Amino acid sequence: MPDSIFRISYIIGLIAGSVIRAVYTRQYRKNTIVDDHKTAQDKLLISLSSLGLIIIPLFYLLSPWLDFADYQLPVWVGWVGVVVFAFALWLLWRSHVDLGRNWSPSLEIMEEHRLVTGGVYRRIRHPMYAAHWVWGIAQVLLLQNWIAGYSMLVFFLPMYLTRVPHEEQMMLESFGEEYRQYTNRTGRVIPRLRL
Repeated sequence: MPDSIFRISYIIGLIAGSVIRAVYTRQYRKNTIVDDHKTAQDKLLISLSSLGLIIIPLFYLLSPWLDFADYQLPVWVGWVGVVVFAFALWLLWRSHVDLGRNWSPSLEIMEEHRLVTGGVYRRIRHPMYAAHWVWGIAQVLLLQNWIAGYSMLVFFLPMYLTRVPHEEQMMLESFGEEYRQYTNRTGRVIPRLRL
C-alpha cells in the first residue's frame, strides 16, 4: 500500500512540475531572443534529462518490465521522499516566479533581459538546477528501483556539468562585472557559507 502511495505521489509531482514548466514556457514564447547560444549538444542533453525525469519513470510506473530492479526501503524513507519532492517543486516554481520573463529553456538572452539576484537567486545562482537535483533525490526515495529511481540523477549530471559553465559564460558576457560580483557572493546550487 505505501509503495502505491509513493508512486502516485511521484505522478502527481510530475504533473505539477509539467504544469509549472508549461505556464512559463507559454510566457517564454512571447519573448524576443536577442542572443542565442543554444547548440545541438544542448538539445541532446535536455532530451537525455527528459529520459531520466519522465520517460524511464513512467515506463517503470506503467509496466512491470523494470520490476526486477526494485529495492525496499523503510516506509518512513518514502514519506521523506514526498517532503523532498514537495520542496523540489516549490523551488522549481519559485525559481520561475523570480526569473519571470527572463527564463528560457535554452541558453538565450531575451530583449530587456536583466540579471535576477533576488528571491531564491539571492543565495544561489542556479536554483532551477538545484530543484532538479532535489527532484532526483526524491525520485530515488519514491521510486524504489535501481533504474527508474536513479535515472534522473544519472541523466541530469551530463547536462549540469556541460551546460552550467556555458550558461555562466553567457551571463558573464552579457552582464560583465555585475555578474562576476554576483558569482562571488553566491553558490551555484548550494548557498555559499559565509565565514
